[in-house]
Amino acid sequence: MKLYDLPASPNARRVRIFVAEKGLDIPMTPINMMENENKTEGYLAKNSLGRMPLLELEDGTCIAESMAICSYLEQLHPDPPLLGRDALDQAIVEMWQRRMEFELLMPIIAIFRHSADMWKGRITQVPEMAEIETANVKDKMIWLEKELNGQQYIANDEYTVADITAQCAFVMAKAALGIRIGEEMTNLSRWWERVASRPTARA
Repeated sequence: MKLYDLPASPNARRVRIFVAEKGLDIPMTPINMMENENKTEGYLAKNSLGRMPLLELEDGTCIAESMAICSYLEQLHPDPPLLGRDALDQAIVEMWQRRMEFELLMPIIAIFRHSADMWKGRITQVPEMAEIETANVKDKMIWLEKELNGQQYIANDEYTVADITAQCAFVMAKAALGIRIGEEMTNLSRWWERVASRPTARA
C-alpha cells in the first residue's frame, strides 16, 4: 500500500489520523499541488480528478476520496472501531460524520477556496461565498456546542471518524481562516481539548 498525501489538506489529514488511530504503517508520498505534481500524466492515471488523498494497493488498484479510504481500512482493520460497532452504531456514526462534513468541513474548505491567494487563477473565486459560508460555519458551531452538552464525543461515547472529520475542519478553520472556538463555547472547547490531546492529533 502507498498513500499519496497533501499535507495541508483536511481530507488528507482525516486519513492520516485514521491510519494513526489504527496503528498502521502505510508509506506516504506527499504531492506538491502548487507545482502541479497532481496534474502529471502519471498521477492523473491513478486519479483522473488529480486530488489527494489516494490509496494505491499492491495490485495497482487506486482508491480516492478520504471516506472511501477510511471505509476500506476499517474493513481490513476493524479494531479500534472508528465507523461504529454494530448496524445501529454505524448508522449513527455515519449520520454524524456526514453532518460534520456537510455543515463544517465542506463550508470551511469553500471559505478557503474563495478567499485564499493560492486559489486565485485556479478557480473562479466569489468573495460573497466566503462571507456567507463564514456566517454559516459560526452558526453551526453554536449548534454543535448545544449538541455536545453532556457528550464527550460527537457520535457516541467513543472517538470516531465523526470526531476526526470535525477535528480536521477546526484545524483548517483556525490555521487558515482565523476561525476559533470561543471560550464561551464550553462544551465545544472541552471536546476540542479532548481530541487535540490524542497522540494521533498531529498525524
